[in-house]
Amino acid sequence: MPYLLKTEPGAYSVDDLEREGETVWDGVTNPQALRLLAGMQRGEMLVVYHTGEERRSVGLAKVISVDASDAKNPQVRIRFVRKAKTPHTLQEMKEQSIFSNSLLVRQGRLSVVPLSEAQYAWLATD
Repeated sequence: MPYLLKTEPGAYSVDDLEREGETVWDGVTNPQALRLLAGMQRGEMLVVYHTGEERRSVGLAKVISVDASDAKNPQVRIRFVRKAKTPHTLQEMKEQSIFSNSLLVRQGRLSVVPLSEAQYAWLATD
């Protein structure tokens, strides 16, 4: 299952991920988001999304390892894949029927959002 990971670009941006190549995705405190992180599998694809004033998809990453032994702090290591050639704004996503039931729209503050294959394909296709 693909996921969307939200980040404040001033705290950690897609540029930071590109420069580092890999990182552990941390700083998540919401119990629902933590469960989603802990349930990730190696090889799953991720959309990196900037919050704040940007509110848009900005890149792609991939899960390279998951250690969910600590439910309150799962260690999900991700690898940069590429920047989005065509970033999609939250407004554009809301206008797509495939996002009508998405947690991205229904629970806007959730920092880890599962995506359907159709949603991921729409966001990842440039």
